[in-house]
This record gives sequence, C-alpha cells and structure tokens, in this order.
Amino acid sequence: MSDFRADTDTAPAVDSHEGVDLVALAAHAGIGAEHVVPHGRDVAKIDLGAMMRAPDQARGSHYVVVTAMTPTAFGEGKTTTAIGLVQGLARRGRQAVLTLRQSAMGPTFGIKGGAGGSGRARVLPAERMNLHLTGDFHAVTAAHNLLAAMIDNHLYHGNALRIDERTITWPRVLDVNDRALRHIVTGLGAKIDGVTRQASFDITPASEVMVILSLATSLADLRERLGRIVIGQDLEGGWVTAEDLDAAGAMTAIVRDALDPNLLRTGEGEPVLVHTGPFGNIATGCSSIIADLVASAGTADGGYVVTEAGFGADMGLERFVDLKCAVSGLKPAAAVVVVTVRALKAHSGRFQVVGGKELPARMLEEDLDAVRAGAANLRKHLQIVRDFGLEPVVAVNVFPTDHAAEIDEVVRIARQEDARVAVSHPVTKGGAGCLELADAVVEACGRANGTVTPRYQAQDDLRTKIAKVASMYGAEGVDYAPAASRLLDAYQRDGYGHLAVVVAKTPLSLSADPALKGVPTGWRLQVRDVRLAAGAGYVYAICGNLSTMPGLPSRPAAERIDVDVDTGEILNLR
Repeated sequence: MSDFRADTDTAPAVDSHEGVDLVALAAHAGIGAEHVVPHGRDVAKIDLGAMMRAPDQARGSHYVVVTAMTPTAFGEGKTTTAIGLVQGLARRGRQAVLTLRQSAMGPTFGIKGGAGGSGRARVLPAERMNLHLTGDFHAVTAAHNLLAAMIDNHLYHGNALRIDERTITWPRVLDVNDRALRHIVTGLGAKIDGVTRQASFDITPASEVMVILSLATSLADLRERLGRIVIGQDLEGGWVTAEDLDAAGAMTAIVRDALDPNLLRTGEGEPVLVHTGPFGNIATGCSSIIADLVASAGTADGGYVVTEAGFGADMGLERFVDLKCAVSGLKPAAAVVVVTVRALKAHSGRFQVVGGKELPARMLEEDLDAVRAGAANLRKHLQIVRDFGLEPVVAVNVFPTDHAAEIDEVVRIARQEDARVAVSHPVTKGGAGCLELADAVVEACGRANGTVTPRYQAQDDLRTKIAKVASMYGAEGVDYAPAASRLLDAYQRDGYGHLAVVVAKTPLSLSADPALKGVPTGWRLQVRDVRLAAGAGYVYAICGNLSTMPGLPSRPAAERIDVDVDTGEILNLR
C-alpha cells in the first residue's frame, strides 16, 4: 500500500488474492480503525461515523470530478484516468482518495465488460468489484422488488387505496441484461395467482432505490426518501407512495447495510470507496454522496477526493452539479475532461463507430484533419465546464493505436482554448503515467475560486429547468409529446415543481440522436415521456429511443467468462 509515495517509474500491483491490511488502507483515507468493518480479506465496509469530523480539525479537501467529451460506444477511459490520477497524486506526495460507482453485472456480462479500470490503473479486487462485492446491488434489487410485490398484493386483497392499475409505473428489476423482460404480463393463471396486469423489468442500476441510496445523506434521509417514492395514482388522480403502502420501513431494513460505502484499493495501493451504481442515462450516473462525504472528511487537511461522473460533461457533469452537489453541499474545484484521439475522430463524422465491433481500419491511420474536425465537440464540453464555474483540465488518454502527431494536435487544440492539458498513460504506466495530469490538477485546484454555478435554480418551474439543460446541449427549444406535457403540468400543479430535472437521452451525442456527431445545430429536443422520481428528488424527461433494460449482444461477454476449477480463479472477466 502507498505511503503517499514519491516519484518512481513503476509500482507493483497488490495481489488481489492476498490479505490486505484494511485498517492501514483506511488510515490512508483518513478513516479511523473503529469505522472499518471487514468483508473478507480484501474489502471492508465503512460505517457512517467516518463522515464526522470537528470543523476546527479541517482545512478542507480538494474535490475533483472526472468527466469527458462525448464518448464513443466503447467509452474513453474516465475510470482508468481517475484511477491513474489518484495514483499520480500519491506519487507526488499528496493524500488522495478515489470514489467510484460499482460495476453492474448486466454490462459486465454484455458488451462493456467490467468497470474497474485496466492494466496498471485498476481497482482491486477486480472480481469482487465487477460481481457481487458486498451484496449492495442485491439489496437494492430485493428492496425494489419487495415494493413491487406489495403493490400487487394490495391489488389482490381489495385495493383499499383505490390504485388505478393503469397508472402504476413501478417495475421490477434484475441486474441482468434481458430484453425479453422489457414488457411482461403478471398474474396469469388462476384468480389466486394475483391480478393480471401489464408490467415490466428494468435493470437494477435504473431502480429509483439505487438513486436514492446514492443521494441519501443519512439513514433517516434514506428512510424518508424511500417513503416518498411514487408508484402511481389513485382513481381520483392522487399520487400513491411507498409510505401509503407501508413498504418503506421494510425497504429501509433491506438496504440499511448497503448505505455504508465499500473500501477497496487501486493496483498501487491507494484507497478507493466504491458505492452504488445508478444508471447514467436516466439517473445521476455518479457514486454516492456518502462515499464523497467520508472521503472529504478523511482528506480535510488538504488532501484530494477524485470522483467520476458518467458519460460526457453534458450529462454526467450537469447532473453531478445540479443534483448531486446540490444535495451534498460539496463544491468541486476542478473538472478533468477526458479526451481521446478516437473520440475526436468519431466526432468528425467521417467514421462509423459501432459498439461491439472493431474500429474502422481507416480510423486507426494518422489523420490530423479528422482530429481537427472533431475538436468542436471538445470545445463545447470545455464551455460547459466553464459555465459551471469550474477549472477544466484536459486529460489526453493515450491508446496504443494513437499517433504522436495526433496527440500533439490534441494538446495544441486544448492550449488554443486556454485549457490546462496533460498527456496521460494510466493503463500502460499507472501513476507514473499520470504525473503530468496530477500536477495540472493540483495547479487547477490552487486557482479555483470556490464557487459553482448551477444550470438552473430550484424555484424555476420544471419546463424552464428542462429548457435550460436543453439549451446547454445546443437545442433551439423543447417539444413535448401530448401525454408528457400533461404529466409535466400535473407534477408542477401537485407540488413537485421544486424538484431537479434529469434529461434522459443518448450519451453518444450532444443531441438526443446518437447519429448526430460533433456539435449538432438546428435541432429541438423531443421529449416523448416524463416520469417522477419523487424519492430521488427529480423528474426525468425521456428523449429518443432509450431503454432501461438493455439486451445482450450477439456474442455477450458472458460466453467467454469461466472459472478455473483447480484454482477457483475467474477467467476472462474484463
């Protein structure tokens, strides 16, 4: 484990199968031994007492968020960059703690694979990170499905609340990609088998329970939020909640232990708090507030908390500021914008990048013109970062197929925009490959003014909030489907107008159309549906062809994963 090590060219990765001194690892994060609850030999839970620190003991930590330009379907390496940055800061003698979302098993067994980094920028133990870890996802699944079962049970036993079955919006969830469950019918069979109705499944990261867990600031806050969940309407048009169904208490009991963040480590031994995994398309796409508060308390004497926001700055960073930071009160000092040569080329519009397939061969050839043609997307994201009042640091994440001249061109473009820029090699060199990035982040944090400007205000009505987010994308306006418009009016009328908003759209474009690359112009945001996440504290507007239950590809990663029966080692889990 690191002792905030000085510069070295290499550092050995800690063997994920060996025991780890969890108390010492926690101490590097400023967490006392009394707050460490071991879960096996190499993972611990951290109890909520670790959030507490006397104000006169603290000078303040530096809060850094890692975001990106609009990504390709493969992702541009935000997680590996965040891991490498923390390792680089430690090599510069800085205390640094990383907070990350937990990987969902659906993507792990689908196209994307695991989400714990790669090469010399990994979170260990990788197998637990990408599978069950401490069971938090299973707890969310169980709590969510308990509420679904209690809804159907209430209908079966007379429906005293007079719930209008047609308005029920609470699905069931499963942490497996399964397109066959997107539309189902429950209660088939005899009368004793329940009320027959149309229903659906979402993937567990899309559960409102998962988002609530990520945004809760205490056990009491968690309990209150779960009670506010709206599952539908009664026959008079009133909103029916989990509290009305007497479900919130039992749900809280199921997820109580899941409220404590999980302590893991990087391959170079730096502490990582892994906690929650809300879907980036329809939710925050960030790790939990509690993990960030624990890390901030432990680094309050001038250390660094590095966290990641899902997708590009248009989605992940916006929700990070307008929702997560609004709840937590934490203010980031700097935003790292991850850029890749391949993403810039993709946004030139000259290549077709398809998830699950190899990059076009022409795209791997040196092409400075394509890099320049895609640079408008980077410039737009730098503008978004600056509009939030944050210092941008461009991290050029280098891939083996990149050409030196292309890397130099990206650096030139970033400097032309008066942005700090660093070329980073987290996968191949670990912390040693992110020293330049660490220095740039330290400098950016030193010049931060301590203010953050949200995109909208709480007192704005829901339509105004959505319009302000849409204008950030570059939309010329917002159009609502009739049903969506009526629902939005009902939310506003019935006291939900103060909630935040989330625009659920594709992450592959600044627009709601994944085919539109670069910086699209002359378009309007089309909202086909709006949904209420009252417990989480937001209304989300659904745009485009967006599914909350992904399907598996023709050759899912699950086909390649196996276990060595002699050693017990999990094979091909990436």
